[in-house]
Parts: sequence; C-alpha cells; structure tokens
Amino acid sequence: MFIRPIFRIVPDDTRIPFMRGRFMGLIVSAVLSIASVILFFHPGLHEGIDFSGGIVMEVRTPGPADFGKIRAALAEQGIREPGVQRFGEATNVLIRLEAQPSEAATQDMVNRVRTAVESSQPGARVLRTDAVGASVSAELFRDGMLALGLSLLMIMVYIWFRFEWQFAVGAVVTLLLDVTKAIGFLAVTRFEFDLVMVGAILTIIGYSTNDKVVVYDRVRENLRKYKSMSLRDLIDLSINETLNRTLGTSMTVFLATLPLALFGGSTLSGFAWVMLFGIVIGTSSSIFIAAPILLFLGEHRLRRDAAVQSPAKAAS
Repeated sequence: MFIRPIFRIVPDDTRIPFMRGRFMGLIVSAVLSIASVILFFHPGLHEGIDFSGGIVMEVRTPGPADFGKIRAALAEQGIREPGVQRFGEATNVLIRLEAQPSEAATQDMVNRVRTAVESSQPGARVLRTDAVGASVSAELFRDGMLALGLSLLMIMVYIWFRFEWQFAVGAVVTLLLDVTKAIGFLAVTRFEFDLVMVGAILTIIGYSTNDKVVVYDRVRENLRKYKSMSLRDLIDLSINETLNRTLGTSMTVFLATLPLALFGGSTLSGFAWVMLFGIVIGTSSSIFIAAPILLFLGEHRLRRDAAVQSPAKAAS
C-alpha cells in the first residue's frame, strides 16, 4: 500500500516553467565560473600545510595570548617572519613556519619555537606540531588533483553507460562548473585548501551527481512516456516531478551540516561551509544548468536514442 507523505515542500501539481530561465541560469553560471578561475590564479588559494609544506604548531596559553611578546620571543630565537595568529579561543595560538631542508633542521626549529613560547608565556603548552616537507607537499597536491580528475572521469563513464551520451556531456559540464565555483568560494573565504577540502569537493561532486541522476532518470522515463510532448515541456515536467525529492534531500543534508559549520570549531567549520555552498550550487545546477544542456543538445537525438532503447528493454 502506498502511503502519501504528510509534509510536501511543494504541491504535487506544481508546474514551474524552469526552462524559461535557462539562458539566465547558464549566463550567471558562466560568469561565476569565469570569476572563480580568475580568483584561482589571483589571489589564489590559501594552501594549507598539506600542499604548501612547512611547520604548524598549535599552542595553548594559560591566559589570553600576548601576540606581541610571542613575536618578540621568536625574533630573539632568530625566527624571522613567523605566522602567528589566534586559533579559535583567545588562549589558542597557531604558529606557521616555512619548510626546513632536513628533519634535523625541522626538529631544531620546533625546539626554538617551544623555548620562545614558554619564555614569553609561562605555562604555555604545545598541543600539536605538524611538519610537511616541500617534496611531500608537492606529491600530496598532485595526488589530490589526480583524485579530482579521476572522479570526474569515472562519473562521466558511469553516466555514459547508464544514460545516453547527451546526459553524460550535460552532467560532466555541470560538475566542472560546480567544482570551479567551489574553488572560487575557497579563494574568496580564504579557508585553507588542504586534503580535507579535497575531500569536501569530492563529496560535493558525489552529492551533485546523485541529484542530477535523479532528474535525468525522470527525463528518460518521460521521453518514452510522452512521445509527442516538446522536449522543453518534458524537462519542465520532469524537474517538477522530482522537485520534492530534490529539495527534501538538499534541506536534510543542509540542516545536518549547518551545526558543524556554526559549532564545529576550526577543524570542521571550513569543511562544513564548503559543503553548504556545494549543496546550494549542486541543487541549483541540476535545474538551471544540467537540464538546459539537454534541451540545447536537440530533441530529435534524445528521442531517437530513447526509441531505440525502449524496444531493447522490452525484449529483455
């Protein structure tokens, strides 16, 4: 027995003409993506220690940290131009240093920083020390970019085999636009771009792909069901039929991620904010980018492929 949900975000008979705004959606998306590419080169991403290399030390002081005394003590130890900043609470300090040429030099630098901090802030404790060499950081950056590229390739192959090539082209182009916008968001917000952010972007790609597969699957079903309906009206119908599921899933993930962004602290907040941005971008791109691309690829091609596959499925 089918049980109708009590709560519906939009009525079942909703008929919003989304394709009327297809040109505006594509133009806005293109402008944002171009701006994101420009931001990627200037001012660029704020690379974390995973990709830039260096030493990061987290220090906790017994009272509010005196950054002037800490910087002066570091200068006395011969440490020039350290990055000293507040990290969360007033008693937490984050110290960044350049990568050292050897492990011995790294250990010597860590000891000098420890001495400087303890002398300027009696009772201070070093909570965490991370050190990544230049060669390791370059390898991590290469592997991270390779992971992003391979994920897009595998998604294209998956959609190509599950749907027709027009759907694969639409999905991959849309995902590329989503990824560029996420990178632009990182460039604007200055969140550290590290392996955690690579994981956030991969999660966005997976979520966005799932949302597009739902819409595309309904389009393919309706292509076989409404053979005389224009493709523009058919895509509008398909989006409206899946709108409750799309908005419901997006709202659930958004509300589950929002507390992490607000109260997750410095470790999780950046990841969560990027995820929130990705949810909004991924949901809107399924409607205003992926669907219009299908419309522009041409109605006759899609209907011809649907007609060829329909008898094959019936025979099987």
